Amino acid sequence: MDGKFTAQSFAQAKRKKEKITMLTAYDYSMAKIIDGGGIDAILVGDSLGMVMQGHDSTLEVTMDDMVYHCRCVSRGAKRALVVGDMPFLSYHVSAEEAVRNAGRLIQEGGAGAVKLEGGKIMADTVRAIVRAQIPVMGHIGLTPQSVNVFGGFKVQGREEARAKALIEDALALEEAGVFSIVLEAVPKELAQVITEKVGVPTIGIGAGRCCDGQILVIHDILGMYSDFTPRFVRQYAHLKETITGAVAGYVQDVREQRFPEEKHTFSMDASVLEKL
Repeated sequence: MDGKFTAQSFAQAKRKKEKITMLTAYDYSMAKIIDGGGIDAILVGDSLGMVMQGHDSTLEVTMDDMVYHCRCVSRGAKRALVVGDMPFLSYHVSAEEAVRNAGRLIQEGGAGAVKLEGGKIMADTVRAIVRAQIPVMGHIGLTPQSVNVFGGFKVQGREEARAKALIEDALALEEAGVFSIVLEAVPKELAQVITEKVGVPTIGIGAGRCCDGQILVIHDILGMYSDFTPRFVRQYAHLKETITGAVAGYVQDVREQRFPEEKHTFSMDASVLEKL
């Protein structure tokens, strides 16, 4: 799809049966590279808590963290829609606080939309944010902010009751006004059922190819984050090894005085040097 990708572009893509592409980014340089590669949307995910900050989960990420990283990414993304993740407890206390925090991601962070986790229990919160003219992306299935409730990062919806509950969650989010729904770590068959039942696009992450689009963490597909690699990730590069090798080469060149070479240095006039 040509031109600036917006929340409305998601619906157009689903109608035309065009797959939507999303990746995460957390800084200006990476956002600019991804944007240049033709990505449709960039999620400034609270996954930054793990891949950027070194935490074991996303729960430590704050609103100030998200605003800062959204601001960086929005400067680098010219075509892609920037979606800012709402971190843990930024939308759980009250609808009023949720609207205020969502507004910060738009006003201060430069995002074009926000994402929050949870199904029908979050429907009223979604409505409040949408009423404030802020596009909302839903997120159900494995919701990392609920990792303590789930007892870890586990596939969701394999049992009949849980599968039906996820379908109800998706329908409730659609009715509340989301422009798309992320389906994370759910069986491919369930993802297909949800995708067919809702009118808004579904974005899969570990949910099979029947979703209307896909999203992955940029550090995962580039092979830069090795603490944990989900089964559903495909690595398109192995930059950890590349970067480690480059650093090792630099260290060796400096120690053995092969760097810097003459072409990397600046000179001063000899007459000036004589007067020093």
